[in-house]
Amino acid sequence: MHLMQFLNPALAVLAAYLIGSLSFAVIVSRLMGLNDPRTYGSNNPGATNVLRSGNKAAAVLTLLLDALKGYVPVLLVRLYGADFGLAWGTLALVGLAAFAGHVYPVFFKFEGGKGVATALGVLFGVDACLGLATALTWLLVAVFFRYSSLAALVAAVLAPVYYAMGAVLVWPWHAGMGWALIAMSAMLVWRHKLNIQRLAAGQESKIGAKK
Repeated sequence: MHLMQFLNPALAVLAAYLIGSLSFAVIVSRLMGLNDPRTYGSNNPGATNVLRSGNKAAAVLTLLLDALKGYVPVLLVRLYGADFGLAWGTLALVGLAAFAGHVYPVFFKFEGGKGVATALGVLFGVDACLGLATALTWLLVAVFFRYSSLAALVAAVLAPVYYAMGAVLVWPWHAGMGWALIAMSAMLVWRHKLNIQRLAAGQESKIGAKK
């Protein structure tokens, strides 16, 4: 029993990391005959950079798949984890592992994207209201300022705040999840450090700009 109590959470976290390590920006681009997104634009294997190829379908497909690889592992643990002894601590680690897999994918020499879509998928997996609030934040900033990076930074900073606010009114507070969201937000900000420099210098590319 004690061994299974350790193995089940460990296997869930490992599976989430491996799923997160599927770099769909690269996979979709290859399947659709496009250039590797790591060779143009921001060199970031993410949906926003795929959009710079001019292929909107590839960008949308990348966005959905990157979000799903964060959403599905978290949702499965939330719905069925109790049957295998997986508590909220494991749920938090699974979400963080899926996100880390996207940022540092084992299948792609640990050179991944910035994790915005995957992080959003994790948030929707935790609670639809949390994901929706964060997604709307991203959308509003993106629409008004046309900078994907700025929208991601604002949404990343506010996501843990939304979780803390929701713990007062909507869902129970789980410290592990709170810390996991803070870690994801901090990593997102760190991954955007070059974007922050370009934003400050007025050199950041706007959404929809060609490569």
